[in-house]
Amino acid sequence: MGIKAALPRYELYLYTAVLATALIWTGSWIFEASSDNANRKAFRESVRPGWHYFGRKMDVADFEWTMWFSSFRNHILFTFAGHVIFAKIFSVIAPKHRSLIFGLYGGLVVLVTMGWSFVALVLSHCVIIYSFGLIKRKSLCFGAGLATLASIKLEPYNSWQESLVTGSFDLQDILFYGGCGFSIMRCMSFALENCEKKDGNFTFCDLLKYNFYLPYFFFGPIMTFDRFHTQVNNTRLNRKDRELWNITTKALLHLGVILVVDVFFHYLYILSIPSDVTLVAKLSDWCLAGLAYSNLVYDWVKAAVMFGVINTVATLDHLDPPQPPKCITMLYVFAETHFDRGINDWLCKYVYDHIGGNHDNVFKELLATFCTFAITTLWLGPCEIVYIWSFFNCFGLNFELWVAKFFSIPPFSTIEGAMGEAMSRRIRGVFNAANFWAIVLYNILSLNSLEFAKLVGRRLIFKGFPLSSLSVLFVTYCGVQLVKERERQQALREDDEKAVKEKAE
Repeated sequence: MGIKAALPRYELYLYTAVLATALIWTGSWIFEASSDNANRKAFRESVRPGWHYFGRKMDVADFEWTMWFSSFRNHILFTFAGHVIFAKIFSVIAPKHRSLIFGLYGGLVVLVTMGWSFVALVLSHCVIIYSFGLIKRKSLCFGAGLATLASIKLEPYNSWQESLVTGSFDLQDILFYGGCGFSIMRCMSFALENCEKKDGNFTFCDLLKYNFYLPYFFFGPIMTFDRFHTQVNNTRLNRKDRELWNITTKALLHLGVILVVDVFFHYLYILSIPSDVTLVAKLSDWCLAGLAYSNLVYDWVKAAVMFGVINTVATLDHLDPPQPPKCITMLYVFAETHFDRGINDWLCKYVYDHIGGNHDNVFKELLATFCTFAITTLWLGPCEIVYIWSFFNCFGLNFELWVAKFFSIPPFSTIEGAMGEAMSRRIRGVFNAANFWAIVLYNILSLNSLEFAKLVGRRLIFKGFPLSSLSVLFVTYCGVQLVKERERQQALREDDEKAVKEKAE
């Protein structure tokens, strides 16, 4: 049935009331658990004194958030401010050479931050993959790129390369593996796009300008070379109407979200609590469900803000960066699940869509997902938790296709065709609600721990059945229907805009 199937308004009001009540109820459980255990010995390192005027301790368990918006905030702002100033000056003076200035400034910052040995290591990776790109064989480019990526993810090769980088400071490990990892993925994109180039080759200078673009260098997101090369060499640097206003609004929004998250961390210790399995075992089923859901929402918020700050700088450079990831609240199918749209776009373009085609064939889809998650496993760093995460997400993506194929044959398709669109939407919503929790359980593996994921699964599926299981499923069903309603209204608006555009033409 189509996405435009409508439900009665009073039914949607009921879903909204149920969802709002459930969120407040769950939040109260988490707040109570946070307040009662603020001085717990297990939280000594992760819960520390917060803002003075709140008079409460603050959850500081996430090193990345603390790094970006507290301890190294000034360094990051200073570096990005320098980039914006240099980019603006040379975009006005010499727009044809602004990509060269981007690369030179980025290379200089990387050199000052990490030293000659790190820059030499990155350049060696670039030379290796560039050399294979000149052969114009995609299989060789993939082989060289994945082998290079494996060299910084697997022992003893990664330790040997890391030992080449001298010096020691708090961010060195993160900057080393982030810089090398994203650099290799960009080099692979460059080599694969060079294979598509009909006449001649892109130059090594093109690769360096692409790879050392500072906003993307250490933390991503990845913009594929074809998009970057086209946009950065565009000399018509005109702003759209209200573009600067939109950039300013997004920057202020990101600042507001940072402040809101920090305030929440004074009252809801959603990151520290899951690390204490003894405490988690004593919590209610609703509190566990709320912790699992809120951890994924927070991870999305963190990715959206971190990439949003980077994308704001890229937008000031007249680039169209990858969009933030889709919120977990809006996800009820595995096909749309991702937390880094840059990596997702890269994998879809070069692996998933390339092998899977239109994703209708069961065997092609199985091969495409297997290859995609094999590369993702290498990218994340092979270990037990990553293997489990990859297996379940790969299975979930394929299982969706199997179920869709199964219910598309008679008599199921006939039965669905005979019922109304609204009833079809309700039935699909039940399956989508179950799928939503499969997505949550499969992904808290990588965010928290296997023990926490197993505990949540046992409580919600087995021990909490039927009361907790069915009540959580019903609340999720209400949320899914509200998301579907939002998608329906968006589809109607797009149809209206299309009709107006066609009429004008």
